[in-house]
Amino acid sequence: MSDPIRLSKRLIELVGCSRREAELFIEGGWVTVDGEVVDEPQFKVDTQVVALSPDAKAEQPEPVTLLLHQQAGQSLEQAQADLVAANLSPEHSYSKRPLKGHFLRLTCGAELQPGASGLQVFTQDWKILRKLTADAAKIEQEYVVEVSGQMSEHGLNRLAHGATYKGKPLPAVKASWQNETRLRIAMKNPQPGIIALLCTSVGLTVVGMRRIRVGGVSLGKVPAGQWRYLAGNEKF
Repeated sequence: MSDPIRLSKRLIELVGCSRREAELFIEGGWVTVDGEVVDEPQFKVDTQVVALSPDAKAEQPEPVTLLLHQQAGQSLEQAQADLVAANLSPEHSYSKRPLKGHFLRLTCGAELQPGASGLQVFTQDWKILRKLTADAAKIEQEYVVEVSGQMSEHGLNRLAHGATYKGKPLPAVKASWQNETRLRIAMKNPQPGIIALLCTSVGLTVVGMRRIRVGGVSLGKVPAGQWRYLAGNEKF
């Protein structure tokens, strides 16, 4: 029996492509080994059946953006550890087939408020990263904030026109009650800790907060600890 060889070498033998083409076919998820997609060119094969999809394209895979429902209390590193194929939201598993390359070279584009849960954006796409960072002052973010306490008189109006805290002005925000203990707060480029400060300025204490939207992109029905792909028609 011959020794196992790299999948890329076996593919070259099968279809007569170049080494670079073989790597692109494999990394693009176009190659199966005994019917299962393998996207690692260095994967070793011997007697398994290797097949190339008839739709295969020897192109660099498109960069992806992953939308994670980060769990409360997680650090950024802990949240990124949830980005594995097994945690793809089942309700959103139809758009793309997860590949190992989708979890490499990811950058967080817009960090959450400290202690918050909800929509966290990780991207490989430099255009999206530039949009989220260079245009941060123009992109509205929306949080659902669980609070305790009694809001001071005309509190919503104060938030809408710019409250003050210890003599310092705070940014004006869009605020409304979702229910008796839950506020919806929308503002552009919220600085770390600002939402807790806004709530304190009107007599409220933050119990928890969850980001549900960044620009035109909403988290949707993604359970905590799971993620989905950014769709082609979604724009921040």
